[in-house]
Amino acid sequence: MSPDHATTAEAVDSAEGALLLRVLSAFLREDVVGLRTRSTTVEREDGRWLRLPTGTEQGSALLLPIGEDGFQSEFAARRPLLVRESDGSELTGCDAVLGALTALADPVDLPGFVSFAEECRQTLATMRLHDRTADEVGDALTARFGADPADWTGLASAVAHDTLAARLDHPVYPTARGRSGLDDAQLRAYAPEFHPHLALRWLAVPRGAVTVPGGAELLPASWPSPADLGLPELADSHLALPVHPLSLGAPLREALREAGLEDSAVLADRPYREAVPTLSMRTVAMADEPALHLKLPLVTATLGMRNRRTIKPVTLDHGAAGQRLLEAVIGREPRFKDTILHADETVYAHAGHELLAVLCRRYPAGLDEAVVLPMAALLSTAPGGRLLIDHLADRFYDGDPVALFDAFTTLLLDWQTTLFDYGIAIESHQQNVSLVLDRTPEDGVTRLRLLFKDDDGPRFNLPRMRQTLGVAEADELTAAFQDRRMFGEDYRAVADMFTTITLHLCVSAYAFGLAGHGRAPREALLELVRERLAEAAERLGTGPGEPGAALRERVLDAAELPVKAMVTAGTLLTKERSGASDINTHYTTGPNYLRPRKRDAR
Repeated sequence: MSPDHATTAEAVDSAEGALLLRVLSAFLREDVVGLRTRSTTVEREDGRWLRLPTGTEQGSALLLPIGEDGFQSEFAARRPLLVRESDGSELTGCDAVLGALTALADPVDLPGFVSFAEECRQTLATMRLHDRTADEVGDALTARFGADPADWTGLASAVAHDTLAARLDHPVYPTARGRSGLDDAQLRAYAPEFHPHLALRWLAVPRGAVTVPGGAELLPASWPSPADLGLPELADSHLALPVHPLSLGAPLREALREAGLEDSAVLADRPYREAVPTLSMRTVAMADEPALHLKLPLVTATLGMRNRRTIKPVTLDHGAAGQRLLEAVIGREPRFKDTILHADETVYAHAGHELLAVLCRRYPAGLDEAVVLPMAALLSTAPGGRLLIDHLADRFYDGDPVALFDAFTTLLLDWQTTLFDYGIAIESHQQNVSLVLDRTPEDGVTRLRLLFKDDDGPRFNLPRMRQTLGVAEADELTAAFQDRRMFGEDYRAVADMFTTITLHLCVSAYAFGLAGHGRAPREALLELVRERLAEAAERLGTGPGEPGAALRERVLDAAELPVKAMVTAGTLLTKERSGASDINTHYTTGPNYLRPRKRDAR
């Protein structure tokens, strides 16, 4: 479809139907308005339905058609609609369905439901924009990087894989493609799914107001001085901080006022240096220096209205500490020295405000001949219509995508369960883990490595860390983490993060996804996951009190597994109403798809 072709009614219906299926499934999974716990099952000619009472009158109920799911919920929506039992009328479209469910919400929660309805409208507009521009963007990527994405090598090409990933839905959050408050023109100019080049703006801030751990001399050599920005009179007194163009205007003025810098900071008149947005959007890769990424705060929100894309200065400290922690573990586990990579996140600056900050993320050298892509891109559609994972399998795994899946699953679980052994779990979801694929220079054999970033939100079993690292080293490595929610006295929080991030998002989402695309039977892929996880548990030791026993008890053999309640905590309910201490670690439960009996029953 050409970019200027009007969206057909059928395409609109298809986009809205797909979104509504995900929304209804998420509501069911998270038990929104009691959809899971207050409903009863009803068998009808076309299959199973849920009946949700809406009042005391006869026939006062909503009916939802459901089918087997098995991933993070026992059931999922089967058709994108609700039916009023009283008269058999069908409610279709996001507004009608959400309106009916909102009417069942506690009045105190109405603002969250209203916000989510707007989130759906924004997401639907974005999905339609994606449909209209698919060929346009695919053609542009092909012209720039080549016809086969398995040949898009080096860090300059890595952001093209981000573009593909940005057009794919999140495995759990139904409105992940929406970004609050941005219109089509802004998405085209600044969002990763359009692969734009944007011009950064810069703010000259008094040096005394800027914190740069280790000193400003650690900033990249390419960092501009105020003189480079056309402000030579401030060269000695001020330091430059980059500003994302979307943060200009009222957000920046308010940030400067709150920081007490409205009279001393100066916004340069002209842009300086071009950048390309990565999958996270707020992080941009420098066009002329692709190994340098700048993470810049934005006032927009993704994955929930409460999930703002600003940067709290303390999280910069946490990110650097997370990198040091992982390096310490690799130092003790030399088998990961050449297979687990980490971007350098120790250089950053801020002026004491969440809109006046920057992380200078620098990627390892030696990746020019490697294909570097976020895990989130694996099941995306490449130019030409094939899945990206099929292209990669053709080049590196003799055309077998399951072999590629097994390879990254084996390495990922080996690494993450090793961290588990140390009492550590990291929030390394699909966006924060990249595959690095190339061939060894000695013999041309396929080489797979994993590249990590953004490890600022770990969970710790502190007694276990002190046992494995020693009290002094464990306490030193965790001293910079100022959020006490990260610390536990047992494996509960560590196992929950391991399950919801590594297992669900980085492994099992691909088992279910590959099965859904017909690449292999679901049962075979889940058996592979269980085998790899069982092997890891055995390496950790499964005797009483050993980490492998905790992994078995809380993951492999658990009756249910924790599941992120992202819609509830991210938008629908306030923290006071949901009880979520952290919107990113607020859980419900779902079936354990790794248990053989569960799979046999299906």
